Amino acid sequence: MYLVAALYKFVPLEDFRDLRGQLLELCEKNEICGSLLLAAEGINGTIAGAEENLRHVLGVIRQDPRLADLTHKESWAERKPFRRMKVRLKKEIVTLGVETVDPRKRVGSYVAPEDWNGLISSPDVLVIDTRNDYEFAFGTFEGALNPKTRSFREFPQWLKAQQALEGKPKVAMFCTGGIRCEKATSLLLDMGFEDVFHLDGGILNYLEKMPEENSLWSGECFVFDERIAVDHNLKATWGRNIPEEARDFVRKPDVETKAETEA
Repeated sequence: MYLVAALYKFVPLEDFRDLRGQLLELCEKNEICGSLLLAAEGINGTIAGAEENLRHVLGVIRQDPRLADLTHKESWAERKPFRRMKVRLKKEIVTLGVETVDPRKRVGSYVAPEDWNGLISSPDVLVIDTRNDYEFAFGTFEGALNPKTRSFREFPQWLKAQQALEGKPKVAMFCTGGIRCEKATSLLLDMGFEDVFHLDGGILNYLEKMPEENSLWSGECFVFDERIAVDHNLKATWGRNIPEEARDFVRKPDVETKAETEA
């Protein structure tokens, strides 16, 4: 079994270019596969490997004082979910394309998985899935709005066009691991919204913490690697249940490249 760790942290990394070689060597030496993105605003990615090796790598990464409190979400896979290890340099660790947005300064209120059901069940809360259309097709929370985007870069334009946001209602957002919501809620705060919430740790954290019998999640959760999606128990589906609406995306040979910009 391979342990899979999804991680991210918004933190100033002015020397991120120098970190690339160090991280790549560390991961390759420990037979870790996956993808890490580095930018001046932080680190993002998903890596996998033998449990002992992966925990060692995470421990070394956390030796950097700036990353000492780096958190990650865990799942398991019976075979490698990535073909190789890549560490890439980016302008953003998740691409929104709005330079004024800075999650390191402020984001919406974090909502624990245990409190999420109560929040999104409230009639005065607008629930927005900040992920893309093909991800939404795999599964989502009941009553969530689908932005029908093909990349996160399209999200700001969609957001500004929504009549449902007139009057600045309470907004609850969610994504796979939490990173896109960090930027999305920061964007809403910049737009003048006050009551902005997001699911702490994203869908992956919710599926881990919330018993299926009490869950408001329906379907599977798309992930950006060869597992394609995970079920409510975070078990890899390996593409057994690909929705028709998502087939054009997941069959493309550049799925791995596209994943790097959305993870």
